[in-house]
Amino acid sequence: MVRDIWLSFRELPLWVQFWMAFILIPVNLAPLAFVDQPQGALIAALSVTGMALNIPIMRAARGMTKAMALPHLVCWVPMLAIVIMLLMDASALSPGYVQFLVLLLVVDLISLGFDVNDSIVWLRQRQAEQ
Repeated sequence: MVRDIWLSFRELPLWVQFWMAFILIPVNLAPLAFVDQPQGALIAALSVTGMALNIPIMRAARGMTKAMALPHLVCWVPMLAIVIMLLMDASALSPGYVQFLVLLLVVDLISLGFDVNDSIVWLRQRQAEQ
């Protein structure tokens, strides 16, 4: 099964593999380094959960699937709302935390742009199968 998931990942376009391995996953694991900051524990929980919920999806599908967009929408939309609220009063935050929150916001907004489309495609495919 791990081999199937790996092969599925390697079948993705190279830019998607790069995006996931070197930008999306590291940036969404990085909140673990900020759990002591305002709302840091909640941001870390939502960020990591948005990725962790994809494990059972990949296992069930034996690879990458557009259904993996759904946990991102469920977890990252509220997370980014929290990030935006924090950034609205950034004067109370450390400069390093502010820089990280901006990075997280930009990366996950880009990801959510793809995720909205992937979710729609996945839902339409499911409806067509019924």
